[in-house]
Amino acid sequence: MSSVYKINKGINKPIEFKGLKAQYIAYLAIGLVVLLILFAALYIIGVNMFFCLGLTGVLGTGLFVGVYKLNDTYGQYGLLKKMARRSLPTHLKMTSRKVFLDL
Repeated sequence: MSSVYKINKGINKPIEFKGLKAQYIAYLAIGLVVLLILFAALYIIGVNMFFCLGLTGVLGTGLFVGVYKLNDTYGQYGLLKKMARRSLPTHLKMTSRKVFLDL
């Protein structure tokens, strides 16, 4: 019984798992943990088990579709660049030339 394992020899390449790259693996893992906690909380409260399974299945499918869509749309660093671009100011207001004269 032999197993064939692929050895990752890529240096400076992002981690990839089933098509997901870089931070999207963490987003998916965190989402799955949240879904597990949600299912457990609903089950302990006493909600019908089939409703819990259905809700978790629908939210899990949405999570997978959403994360894979973000991965395909933005790539490895695109989403981080988009979030960083939001924090940039649209313009700067200067009331004095003193900043430039002191350079």
